[in-house]
Amino acid sequence: MGFSDLPLLDQIKGRLSWLDERQRVIAQNVANSDTPGYVGRDLKAPTDFAAALREGGALQMTRTSANHIAPAVTQSRFHTSAAPDSETTLDGNTVVVEEQMLKMAESRMAYDAAISFYQKSMNMLRMAARGPGR
Repeated sequence: MGFSDLPLLDQIKGRLSWLDERQRVIAQNVANSDTPGYVGRDLKAPTDFAAALREGGALQMTRTSANHIAPAVTQSRFHTSAAPDSETTLDGNTVVVEEQMLKMAESRMAYDAAISFYQKSMNMLRMAARGPGR
């Protein structure tokens, strides 16, 4: 069993993946901030385990034999939804760049916290794996 097989580190990786996808969605909103009729999007925050199971979450089918039917490939395991900002311009665009920048800063802080937690966990595991007196 390697370090990457630990559930704690797997959860941190999942959080980082979600934050990465959210940054991509926010960047897409900012890029379309002048597009007439564009409605801003955002990722739905992870809810509970039961909801993740109902929606498919990060659970993937595994092929244990070449004779099995290949699972359908999905583009993203996260679902975006329309999330208009506080204003709508006359051309129907709902993206407010300032609000998107706040979302981006919030995601960046959460990303930094997750990376810090990952690094501290790895340091703790390395320390525990060292022999006595080293």
